[in-house]
Amino acid sequence: MCLGIPGQIIEITDEARMMAMAEVSGVKREVNVSCIATGPIGDVVGKWALIHVGFAMSEIDEDEAAKTLEALRGLGEAEETLEAMAAGDAALEGRA
Repeated sequence: MCLGIPGQIIEITDEARMMAMAEVSGVKREVNVSCIATGPIGDVVGKWALIHVGFAMSEIDEDEAAKTLEALRGLGEAEETLEAMAAGDAALEGRA
């Protein structure tokens, strides 16, 4: 399964290679924007996109980005809870 993480394009880093800096949950990373640049490359600055393996795969609106980020945070919290429960079960089994 492929998962795109919402990120906002904040600057162009290499116009010839169609590379830009995206901010993904406070972390900046360079991504290729060739999939979302339909006009001048500078037009993608400020836009939100789903980022996957170094590519801005598709443009999304800010509301969709916020909803996706919230869902991903919820999944992370659920995973932490399941790991804590598994660790607790393992500790209980060790006492038997």
